[in-house]
Amino acid sequence: MIKVLFVCLGNICRSPMAEGLFRDLIEKRDLADRVHIDSAGTHGYHIGAPPDERARQTMARHGVDIGAFEGRKVDVVDLDQFDYVLAMDRSNLRDLERLGGGSRPHVRLFLEFARASAEREVPDPYYGGPDGFEHVYALLEDAAAGLLADIEQRLNQP
Repeated sequence: MIKVLFVCLGNICRSPMAEGLFRDLIEKRDLADRVHIDSAGTHGYHIGAPPDERARQTMARHGVDIGAFEGRKVDVVDLDQFDYVLAMDRSNLRDLERLGGGSRPHVRLFLEFARASAEREVPDPYYGGPDGFEHVYALLEDAAAGLLADIEQRLNQP
């Protein structure tokens, strides 16, 4: 089982969007029994809260329901339990490094997997409008395709 954790600040916008999008990709590839996906925030502002309404609406427009997700805070144990701990931006990455992920190669920026975008940070859409959430979706979709290819390669190794 390969385990993937998406991490943003509060776990109500970017990381649940990434979790939902990637979960959908994994299910469509019939890999749900081989890949575990979760998301968390570096801060506990929204523990137990559902994703932001704008994030839910954006994902629904793309056929993905994230309404049942609940915010949680990343824990040091996550750094050992997940094969990929993927931060949305450099600030989240620094928080993960301070938590103990600094010397772990599987703790990295999610957009390192992007194929079309030159951006390396997923901007926080929280204080903006719907266009920001659509931009985030496009970035996540690009990186998710690259991550899926990486995972499929790992799964197919002898």
